[in-house]
Amino acid sequence: MTMAGNTAAHLDDFNGLLDWNGINAWARQASLPGEGPVLAVESLAGGSQNHLFRMRRAGGDFVLRRPPRHLREKSNETILREARVLSALAGSQVPHPTLYDVCDDSTVTGACFFAMAPLDGFSPLGELPGDYAVKADWRYEMGREFVRAAAALSQVDHVAVGLADFGKAERWHDRQVARWYGQLEGYRSMEGYDPQALPFVERVGRWLDDNIPADRRLGIIHGDLQWPNAMFSHGAPRILGLIDWELSTIGDPLLDMAWILTSWREAGDPVVGGKAGEPVVRPWQDFCSRDDMIGWYLEATGRDAQAVPWFFVLACYKLACLLEGTYARSMVGKASPEMGEFLHRYAIWLMHKADSLVRSL
Repeated sequence: MTMAGNTAAHLDDFNGLLDWNGINAWARQASLPGEGPVLAVESLAGGSQNHLFRMRRAGGDFVLRRPPRHLREKSNETILREARVLSALAGSQVPHPTLYDVCDDSTVTGACFFAMAPLDGFSPLGELPGDYAVKADWRYEMGREFVRAAAALSQVDHVAVGLADFGKAERWHDRQVARWYGQLEGYRSMEGYDPQALPFVERVGRWLDDNIPADRRLGIIHGDLQWPNAMFSHGAPRILGLIDWELSTIGDPLLDMAWILTSWREAGDPVVGGKAGEPVVRPWQDFCSRDDMIGWYLEATGRDAQAVPWFFVLACYKLACLLEGTYARSMVGKASPEMGEFLHRYAIWLMHKADSLVRSL
């Protein structure tokens, strides 16, 4: 952390992202741990768009989350939506960082922001640390933890916690294919991108439209429930909190469970271009199976097993359409070519997985 007595002038402002006079003035009247001005600050990894800073003042720490320097059209709105869902989850069984306070005045430090409790854990990516790398039962339990988190979120009554207007609930299931196909088609405006580069889109989309399950529910969905957005404890195989709620909305919570399944790897998964899909974390041995996770989720939520394949296919379809956005932007210099190609290959794998699921039914 950057340290500096009591003088904000000595703290790093991270190229203008943090206005210390504004933040300290806000902190004096906000509901935060500790007292006095911020004495130390550290930039944290987390999220591809928004910024996280851990701050320390006398008697307490907090994490400040704000949008990027160059605000997009809805950057402030998105940050305030995140804060709203974290507030709504207070007292629930959903693992999440505790919200301390929100600043909806964008003049304080150039954007709206919120403060939340730190989570002293890690987001799994690549080689697993510590006991996760050497204990098979810890790796097995990671899958169960994902299910517990997704099931707990599915049980929150979004109306009762004040989120009745948090998303467009009407005909949610019927609108999914058109929503994400439309986004894919929208990338045509970027020179060099052709939506036909993504295989099976038409066929999978038709199947989704023709096979909407009878078991339909609505509730809060995280929107991107996967490895980078779960903070695990170093001391036990346990999720401390789900993070990065910027895509949260109202939808069918079973999609969150299916989203997790897209990041799991098993024998029989597609091999594309001579390569199988690579797991996000290593070692991958001794993880539970997709069937294990589906069984736990169904037991916890009472959902219909016959509905699961539709949501698994939808998760592959939606994620592939979203990832193609970065690929399209990379063609016009708005994202790195390497990242664009990497995500395009992953999107192709996802569509192969979706097609194989459809053909197996």
